[in-house]
Amino acid sequence: MSAVVAEKTCSPDDYLALERIAEFKSEFVQGKIQAMTGASREHNLVAMNIAGILRPQLKHRPCEAYLSDMRVKTGKANSYRYPDIAVVCGQPEFEDSHVDTLLNPTLLIEILSPSTEASDRGDKFAEYRRIPSLQEYLLAAQDRPYMERYVRQGENWLLTESTGWEVTVSLDAIGCELALREVYDKVLAAPGLEQWPRVD
Repeated sequence: MSAVVAEKTCSPDDYLALERIAEFKSEFVQGKIQAMTGASREHNLVAMNIAGILRPQLKHRPCEAYLSDMRVKTGKANSYRYPDIAVVCGQPEFEDSHVDTLLNPTLLIEILSPSTEASDRGDKFAEYRRIPSLQEYLLAAQDRPYMERYVRQGENWLLTESTGWEVTVSLDAIGCELALREVYDKVLAAPGLEQWPRVD
């Protein structure tokens, strides 16, 4: 997700009321509204590629995938975040009748950037770990074919790192696979291939 550019303190109810009429998205973290900036081209391409890869694999299955406009409540932390991609398998649960705040994600995915990398691995992941339904957390670099996959194992989380153009990452919690060559299509030039043509 994007970098923080401003903060404003308020209650969770006030945040939701403001957010639902706001022109731009903001997250709510520890009592503060944090306005967000836009994402880079590479960030958007990686997110769209991942969503495109997951869509046919989730078709005809009891799972739903959402891009970055679906808000997620992070449990006891009482924060509201916008993960780059959220997947829920089973009946989705929402905070209220607005159906815009997911409570029970199975998998959350964040695309790393210089401005968000520390938070994605630190405070944000700490909040996500408090969501009882969350089984996997995936971090994807945008400048190289690299992913970090965290899998819940009781009270602990197991980290697996994957890198390289021929690697495929298995997302066991949702029964899907991500081939890194496809994830980084048009983002990075794979070895042995010429750079894709650009239209000026």
